[in-house]
Amino acid sequence: MGKTIAIVLFVIVIAISGYYILNAPDNRNAAEKVGDAIHELPQGADKAGRQLESRTPGEKLEDGAKDVGDDIKKSTNQQ
Repeated sequence: MGKTIAIVLFVIVIAISGYYILNAPDNRNAAEKVGDAIHELPQGADKAGRQLESRTPGEKLEDGAKDVGDDIKKSTNQQ
């Protein structure tokens, strides 16, 4: 019984920590955002433009997953 409670509390702490990490504010200044946009420019203007926005790590992760899906579709010619 004691182990079960400890495991449940551990899972809750991990879930809360993950929530806060994925919703942390973007602390980059304007120069860093422009630098990131220039770095992403070879990947496309839309990807570079996203770097200029203030986004949480969760939003960045979502965009990365979408980009991977788009790349897979493009590489298999399933548009």
